[in-house]
Amino acid sequence: MAVEMMTTQRKYELPPLPYAADALEPQISKEQISIHHDKHHQGYVTGANANLERLEKARQEGAELDMKALLKELSFNIGGHVLHTLFWPTMAPAGRGGGGTPGGALADLIEREWGSFNRFKAEFTKAAASVEGSGWAALACCPITDRPIIMQIEKHNTNVYPSFRILMVLDVWEHAYYLDYQNNRGQFIDAFWNVVNWDTVDKRLENI
Repeated sequence: MAVEMMTTQRKYELPPLPYAADALEPQISKEQISIHHDKHHQGYVTGANANLERLEKARQEGAELDMKALLKELSFNIGGHVLHTLFWPTMAPAGRGGGGTPGGALADLIEREWGSFNRFKAEFTKAAASVEGSGWAALACCPITDRPIIMQIEKHNTNVYPSFRILMVLDVWEHAYYLDYQNNRGQFIDAFWNVVNWDTVDKRLENI
């Protein structure tokens, strides 16, 4: 049976970069940032909207869908969009908010959990380096224990802890670094530490 649907449903949109495309050089080139944001991130936005349109059309027409396949694809695209939306503000130009070490409540949280920033950095780096295939490393907070935890996310939607608030993400898909570092993920991770925007990460912690 066909269902009457609203025609003005909200869609996902690509957020603008919070800095110029060349602002993270030399750690990440203008070309790498541009293709990552304008092509790859846009692809997840486009894909998620297309998935939703298929759902809406099927409801309107009373058509059958392969829900397992469609919802898996939708989860992948929404996860890619959400993680990338967190990723861009997680970075800032070196010397202009990017790099260094965290302060404030974030520094205290890291000290309590890991004993030192260097220990946290080592664990996060290892998590990012050892993601199997394509994925992410993320720093999140557990809503039950109030403890921080490192997530190793595969693709965009596997091994995500439900309801955990994400504070910081690092994209280690090859599309995040292949123009600058080819297949050397480790060099890209080292460069990332020079552009982490700790103020943004700390504000996310404050807003939990």
